[in-house]
Amino acid sequence: MAGILRIGDPEIEVRLRRDARSRRMILRVAGLASGGPVLTIPTAAPLAAARAFLDDHEDWLRRHMAARPRIAVRDGTRLPFGDGELAIRAASGGRRLIHAEGALHVPGRPADLPGRVAAFVREAAREACAAACDRHAAALGRSVRRITLRDPKGRWGSCTARGDLMFSWRLALAPRAVLDYVAAHEVAHLAEMNHSARFWAVVAGLCPDYAAPRDWLRREGVRLHGYDFSRPGPAEEAGHDSVPGAGSWRP
Repeated sequence: MAGILRIGDPEIEVRLRRDARSRRMILRVAGLASGGPVLTIPTAAPLAAARAFLDDHEDWLRRHMAARPRIAVRDGTRLPFGDGELAIRAASGGRRLIHAEGALHVPGRPADLPGRVAAFVREAAREACAAACDRHAAALGRSVRRITLRDPKGRWGSCTARGDLMFSWRLALAPRAVLDYVAAHEVAHLAEMNHSARFWAVVAGLCPDYAAPRDWLRREGVRLHGYDFSRPGPAEEAGHDSVPGAGSWRP
């Protein structure tokens, strides 16, 4: 029997697994390829006990999620990119990057390849976010003052009272509907600078099916932060950690 628990801000989604053989609660942080963290609990343990356990170990969970092995962007890496995939290929000649048939051909030194791919992804995010924001802002009769692309760890977008919007450029790695939802979310703040029922009504007007991309981001967003665009370094292998002592529950 499995389920989902969400804790903290920004939210962390934890898969809940009940095990009849378990006599204690065990929280594990798997490698990126395995998805998000998993909390195994005894079958009879109440949900309130699981929530309390996660609250007590939130700091530990955040530290270990941040330290998980990352996927280095190198020649041969396959990146998620919009609704498809981007195969990274080192090119032997020329200076310009060539994007064709699902592949990105990157000339130059191998050490420069991750940074050049990151620049390509940022520009793709800039164009997609600008187009989505212009469309949603026009629907509201509002205007966007400025769009900035960054790589924050705790949020996908933000909006200031002056109408400046910020987006994570890693949204270019997400399905297009996800990027469109985040754009709609931030543009909606131009009308409602809060998260009230009125705000969500504005979001629904701009993006009627926003629930699915919002859930995707909660479930899969952490993986987008797992792609490492830094210069080549020692290879890392995927593994997992479990909370020390784990903690116990007694009926």
